[in-house]
Amino acid sequence: MQTAVVGVARTASRYRWTVCALLFFATVINYMDRQILGLLAPVLQHDIGWTQVQYGRIVIAFSAFYAIGLLCFGRIVDWLGTRISYALAMFVWSIAAMLHAAVGSVMGFAMVRALLGIGEGGNFPAAIKTTAEWFPRRERALATGIFNSGANIGAVFAPAIIPALAVAFGWRAAFVMVGAIGIVWLAVWFVMYRQPDGSAHDDDLALESDEAAAADAGNAKAGAPGFGVLIRKRETWAFIVGKFLTDPVWWFYLFWLPKWLNESRGMDMQHIGLPLVVIYAITTVGSIGGGWISSALLRSGWSVNAARKTAMLICACCVLPIAFVSQVHDLWVAVAIVGLAAAAHQGWSANLFTTASDMFPKRAVGAVVGIGGMAGSIGGVLFSEVIGQVLQRTGQYWALFAIGALAYLVAFGVMHVLTPKMTPAKLNG
Repeated sequence: MQTAVVGVARTASRYRWTVCALLFFATVINYMDRQILGLLAPVLQHDIGWTQVQYGRIVIAFSAFYAIGLLCFGRIVDWLGTRISYALAMFVWSIAAMLHAAVGSVMGFAMVRALLGIGEGGNFPAAIKTTAEWFPRRERALATGIFNSGANIGAVFAPAIIPALAVAFGWRAAFVMVGAIGIVWLAVWFVMYRQPDGSAHDDDLALESDEAAAADAGNAKAGAPGFGVLIRKRETWAFIVGKFLTDPVWWFYLFWLPKWLNESRGMDMQHIGLPLVVIYAITTVGSIGGGWISSALLRSGWSVNAARKTAMLICACCVLPIAFVSQVHDLWVAVAIVGLAAAAHQGWSANLFTTASDMFPKRAVGAVVGIGGMAGSIGGVLFSEVIGQVLQRTGQYWALFAIGALAYLVAFGVMHVLTPKMTPAKLNG
């Protein structure tokens, strides 16, 4: 009997990395669909004729409805489960991505970006909940870092292929071809993915420490709390603050770096790809490395609190040099500094996401990630308006990079005050 149990656990162990691979590829697609607008912005600005402020408002349309999508899918994921809710999200955002080819005005782009935001809002609540269901606590940050690195791989593939597609076939065809990739993933997801089946999953989670297992078991008894219960918890607010202050910085990199390279470094569509590929290749190392650091510290006997916060503090400090990137004249030195900051963000994000499953029961993880993600999107909306106004009035990026440099240390300090020991939230009341 014992041999059979061990065999089942090993099967679950192998399968959970297959699950991680599915999450990784979904996140690659998510970010390719998200980034294509920024990459084609110089061409679209010429064809459509939008201003800096109008482009900022198109970004805001995505950000605002992404916030709504995160909040709604956070509850949908806890309600329908990860298999159906992830498929629904992928279908919505893939159709929205392809619909970009059918519009030709500022309002049209705002509308399809809004639909894209609603669909893409399902990716992270579903992925984080899936990770919590399939991975023991000591592996979650690493697994999150791996699938979250899909954002960077998507950001590498996007500048490598999208400008070439646009030059060869036109920008409308580029939107259709990239959006259609999600439909392929959808078919693979339905064939390969299954929900955890009690026995195999539980045997695998026995790898966790007694303390972590007891925390999860105690939290599970609380059921799936509503938003009203969650919003009253300090642990929820720690996650909210972390997302609100740092997500807008990542969105700034994602949507405005191509424009920064074009406007500040004089790079056109045919030459902009290589610097972006290098930046996001560096970022991939940060995503996996940030998750690896806290997972390694946990395996060494550190507490969850110490391991996660040490990794996050390291990442927050690595962002600081970007405050001076506007004063750097050499292109590749500037690329290295931006790459370090973006890598540090992804390492930070891998650990920040994992704190949701550290502090909340699995049946509440989707909702918590949705609430925090909505806060990050609201921050993105506000920061996008600031970016548009600053660039419209001054044409200078240095103040925006300085804000991004300080955001992580401020977020870290507030999170530590709210959750000094990062103990599991008590949701029984």
